[in-house]
Amino acid sequence: MPEQQSKPQSYDKLQHFPVTIFATVMGIAGLAIAFLRYEKMMGFSWGVGQALLYLVTAWFSLLTLVYIIKFFIYPEEVAKEFNHPVRINFFPAYSISLLLLSIAYEPTQLMLSRTFWYSGAALHLVYTIKLMYIWMHKDFEIHHINPAWFIPVVGTILVPVVGKAHAPADLSWFFFSIGIVFWIVLLAIIFNRLIFHKPLPNKLIPTLFILIAPPAVGFIAYIKMTGNLDVFARILYYHALFTTILLFCMIDKFKNLNFFLSWWAYTFPLDAITIATLLMYHHTQWVFYKYLTSAFLILACLVILMTLYQTILAARRHEICIPE
Repeated sequence: MPEQQSKPQSYDKLQHFPVTIFATVMGIAGLAIAFLRYEKMMGFSWGVGQALLYLVTAWFSLLTLVYIIKFFIYPEEVAKEFNHPVRINFFPAYSISLLLLSIAYEPTQLMLSRTFWYSGAALHLVYTIKLMYIWMHKDFEIHHINPAWFIPVVGTILVPVVGKAHAPADLSWFFFSIGIVFWIVLLAIIFNRLIFHKPLPNKLIPTLFILIAPPAVGFIAYIKMTGNLDVFARILYYHALFTTILLFCMIDKFKNLNFFLSWWAYTFPLDAITIATLLMYHHTQWVFYKYLTSAFLILACLVILMTLYQTILAARRHEICIPE
């Protein structure tokens, strides 16, 4: 009897295995890149970044395998997620994970990086076109929109970060132009929703941190494509920095929230502003940015550790992979 009862539970967990869990890969992969870049620029040989990279690669592979199994056993559940007004925007988290792995492996394993880059860029372009088609043809309400809608945009801006190592520069500019223009469009829509309509539900409040990611990643990509810290680059970086400061001034809005998987929305944006600040230090050599980078890296570590701990506790309480 115990064995017979355990099977439905395992199938039920698989049935409700959420696509949003790929946000965990984004957060950890971003931290791995931050450590790899920090260790190299500061001359440290800790090996933390490399260890995190191998760990997140294994985690990504496991999640991919589980979601493929779900796709074949419960295709209707996958279709349901793809038709969900919030969860649909997390499908591109998969292609973003591929792009982040490409960025992380580029300095040491170029062919592996190229494989991740081409598959991630192609898949993300498909997701972006499909999602924008759905946005324009479905009857969405203003309360459906939230900062998770930035996820397809952030992915297109990630493509150029190591794009020059893998393809002609025009391809990087193609992806960058998509992301940077639609970031501005979505930013206006989201602020309209935040200011003039009902507040976000508690479950989606952590997604406000996603506001940091497009300008921070845009800054990194722009510097990688041009090599210049010009006026536009500074605008992108300081907008990301201001958004980070603004969100930390709203700390009361976040500190009493119950745990949801959406807490992982805190992680990748903090990784992105850390890497962007490190890049500012590299180009300006202003010691302020060196200390700010260290502070952001410590903060990103603490937030990811806290979120990971809460995720493990929630899994032990059977609060993950359950019907919404």
